[in-house]
Amino acid sequence: MATFVKGLIGSILVAYLAMKWTAPSFDPESLKGARVLVTGASSGIGEQMAYHYARFGAQIVITARREKVLQQVTEKCLSLGAQKALYISGDMSNESDPDKVVDFALEKLGGLDYLVLNHIGVTRFAMWDGDVDHVRWLMKPNFFSYVQMAWRALPSLEKSKGSMAIVSSMAGKLSNPFTAPYCATKSALNGFFGSLSHELAMKKSNVSISLITLGLIDTESALKAVRGIITTPAYPASEAALNIIITGATRQLELYYPWYTYVMNLFKDWYPSLTRHLIQNALNYDP
Repeated sequence: MATFVKGLIGSILVAYLAMKWTAPSFDPESLKGARVLVTGASSGIGEQMAYHYARFGAQIVITARREKVLQQVTEKCLSLGAQKALYISGDMSNESDPDKVVDFALEKLGGLDYLVLNHIGVTRFAMWDGDVDHVRWLMKPNFFSYVQMAWRALPSLEKSKGSMAIVSSMAGKLSNPFTAPYCATKSALNGFFGSLSHELAMKKSNVSISLITLGLIDTESALKAVRGIITTPAYPASEAALNIIITGATRQLELYYPWYTYVMNLFKDWYPSLTRHLIQNALNYDP
């Protein structure tokens, strides 16, 4: 059995690498002067994306809740080579802020070429305790604000033949314990934007949508939440950020990062019992 599983994983890895090698080539010059809005950019993956876009010479608007940190990030972006770097604070659980942020970016940049939605609301990494109100609230920043911002930015992206990158999670493809509300929001993202991607293609739209499936990334918030519980290694936020940018710039439909997210996504349908075993045994939990 072990030999079979190793062989199967090897075959899947070959398929994954082939998919990566056949992806469209990335031209860094294509991002010079590009008008970009990145959410959740005060720390973690969003902050790293802002720095990468800056190195490519893009024009950037970043947003998150913490204004002082956003100011520091924009200053660093300018020092790294951004043609323009601006910030606006916003709370994506507030119904008016998603529109406010997009309108600010459109006004200050004169339009958008890339919309990168990466923000999340705060939730506990724990067994669900029946708190329905928290699930209802979490849908606001993690799902409804994404829908709202995408719709607001769509006319500008249509004019510029632009792209959206929707940062989701393996939790949206494969349910995990301790993350029931979070899984629900990420599943909603995948369903909505997967459907919208079809509709835009059928309408011959100029806008591409890239769905981003991430595993465990070494951001401070993620590592703090799972410390002592998850044994899976975390992958670098800077590398994840660069992969997201390249995926959007080359208008690919999906990104799986790191590699094991692709393997697990296939495994869940082929071997559901084995998948459940692997997930539950990757956690340190003693009832």
